[in-house]
Amino acid sequence: MAVNGIKVISTNKKAFHNYEIGEKWEAGIALKGTEVKALRDGRVNLSDGWVNITDDLEAVLMEIQIGHYAFGNIMNHEERRNRKLLLHGQELTKIAKQIKQKGLSIVPIRIYFKGSFIKVEIAVGRGKKSHDKRESSKEKDAKRELARTMRGR
Repeated sequence: MAVNGIKVISTNKKAFHNYEIGEKWEAGIALKGTEVKALRDGRVNLSDGWVNITDDLEAVLMEIQIGHYAFGNIMNHEERRNRKLLLHGQELTKIAKQIKQKGLSIVPIRIYFKGSFIKVEIAVGRGKKSHDKRESSKEKDAKRELARTMRGR
């Protein structure tokens, strides 16, 4: 399933349901050894995650759960710890300016291998109201139905 050297580990489908996704960025992530091995096994949950920009312009990935590595014994990592994201300074200042606006937050979209590196795709999202969620699900259903009828012909 590797396309162009990218093998997707996990995607955050909940983010597309709860947020209107805007601009996206690719960031590296600082991990420990057993976390990398657990990611190779696909033991990650992005659904509750979000990104915090600290006062000294560092991006921190919060509330992401990377499960324990099966053979990690006492050297295993903490499942829910804050992990530093690796971004350029210009990108960080641009993101920090965007989230100063009302109602914007940064959410992880997907985590993947790019060559031998692990990358996280993050995006600026505006929270949807419940009526917006219903509307977008209706649009999705209509598109799916249209595609189904086009395939049938």
